[in-house]
Amino acid sequence: MAAEGGGKEMNEIKTQFTTREGVYKLLTHSEYSRPNRVPFNSQGSNPVKVSFVNVNDQSGNGDRICFNVGRELYFYIYKGVRKAADLSKPIDKRIYKGTQPTCHDFNPITATAESVSLLVGFSAGQVQLIDPIKKETSKLFNEEVGSFQLCKYWNNELTIVLFSFFFSSFSLQRLIDKSRVTCVRWVPGSESLFLVAHSSGSMYLYNVENTCGTTAPHYQLLKQGENYAVHTCKSKSARNPLLRWTVGEGALNEFAFSPDGKFLACASQDGFLRVFGFDAAELHGTMKSYFGGLLCVCWSPDGRYIVAGGEDDLVTVWSFSDCRVIARGHGHKSWVSVVAFDHCTTSVEDGDPPAEFSGSDEEFLEQIHFGVGRDRANSAHSRLSKRNSTDSRPVSVTYRFGSVGQDTQMCLWDLTEDILFPHLPLNSSSSTTTTTTAASTTTTFATLSLHDSRKERHEKDHKRNHSMGHISSKSSDKLNQLSSTRTAKAEAAKTLGTLLCPRMQDVPLLEPLVCKKIAHERLTVLIFLEDCLVTACQEGFVCTWARPGKGLLSSQNNPANSPSGTVV
Repeated sequence: MAAEGGGKEMNEIKTQFTTREGVYKLLTHSEYSRPNRVPFNSQGSNPVKVSFVNVNDQSGNGDRICFNVGRELYFYIYKGVRKAADLSKPIDKRIYKGTQPTCHDFNPITATAESVSLLVGFSAGQVQLIDPIKKETSKLFNEEVGSFQLCKYWNNELTIVLFSFFFSSFSLQRLIDKSRVTCVRWVPGSESLFLVAHSSGSMYLYNVENTCGTTAPHYQLLKQGENYAVHTCKSKSARNPLLRWTVGEGALNEFAFSPDGKFLACASQDGFLRVFGFDAAELHGTMKSYFGGLLCVCWSPDGRYIVAGGEDDLVTVWSFSDCRVIARGHGHKSWVSVVAFDHCTTSVEDGDPPAEFSGSDEEFLEQIHFGVGRDRANSAHSRLSKRNSTDSRPVSVTYRFGSVGQDTQMCLWDLTEDILFPHLPLNSSSSTTTTTTAASTTTTFATLSLHDSRKERHEKDHKRNHSMGHISSKSSDKLNQLSSTRTAKAEAAKTLGTLLCPRMQDVPLLEPLVCKKIAHERLTVLIFLEDCLVTACQEGFVCTWARPGKGLLSSQNNPANSPSGTVV
């Protein structure tokens, strides 16, 4: 873990840090923000989010960036580490009144230099399909019945005003879902299907070709399981939504598709990670946070592991094939808002496969503890995940992932072979010794972590009162959060110490490779690109960090005032 020093050093914003690959440097001239570069007053606003798409521009400058700040939405050419950002020339800028953008996603399949499809979710529940290159608004989903949009250009800025008519004979309402949109994603490989999550705990599958209708949808149960249900929309003609998922209790904060698009991981305010087979709508496995809600989730590039973060200040690594927690990471001092794998640094080197587990199927099942809904065919991968204890070959597998939090810190983590493939004991005696040593070591870390947690509880509570979990545009969101908090406390007592939520001493505790304060306000974005990584904070600043040897703009920065990071 990065060494921690005195107050001044701890509060200093870092502009570079070091890992085994070299030095990552902040490129100040590649910073994107509102054109006036004035810090945004973030109190009461939704999180700043960033989306990227490549339009395959023949000029070699095909990357495009979209980000929201308050009620504003910006679309720029992203120049990355190559050239300085020109904030005076956005391709498109939109200002919304009556609602705020909360999330957005590009469709990479349909993107061209002349047109892109961008989905935007809003705090009032709407979802908008726009083309920022053509400066067009295609469709509005989950719109309020009786409302219409007035779009006008003013000084080359598109202002969108939502007007609603109220009559004494009836009151207007949003027919599908009234709550804030928390996550929107195109279905992988599809040009027309997209999935939307709301703070109500529901997800909806839409088709851009269908309308939402003028009456409330009627649903028919398709599939039901423990704490989830999937309904189809019953209608004579094709309409949206195609499906409604109800997942857990409280808000559904984020979801992520597996790299092959076949599975869906959902992080909910009730503290549960639920992984579904998307097409079959079947539950594959679950995991419970140590306490509090889960706020973010991501998949490893090969789809074998899932990392989730949330209100327990931890990052939790979950094995997809084994359906169990294999490690936790402690480095943040407040809620973890984003987790992401670095596909460029993650490596699986060629070598002999691990020794296969020898024994009966019954012994094997007992060893790896089957999880809920695990498919029998997936056990083949787990049979190869145990190495013989006499194997002295060097580490050949490393997964790099990162996290950012409301403590303004960015952490980088290495998930290595000693965690992924624990050595099997030679005999029962060595097994007892190894287990005792491991438990003792892990307990020490856990004790320190819990002591620090109690010591900083007052400070963290103060931060959390100003965090995004406590700021919502609708009072119903607050009620949902309070209700889910009570439920989470009751569930925690039932699940702690089980396979759903192992105790701290029962799984390895990771320490961050790098842990640096990089912003003045809470961090809301972490994206890994080929030559850089991108972060953003709630003040509305989107920062580019050049990978080692990639910072062509590094000469424009002043490293004299930028203390480097340390790796221990």
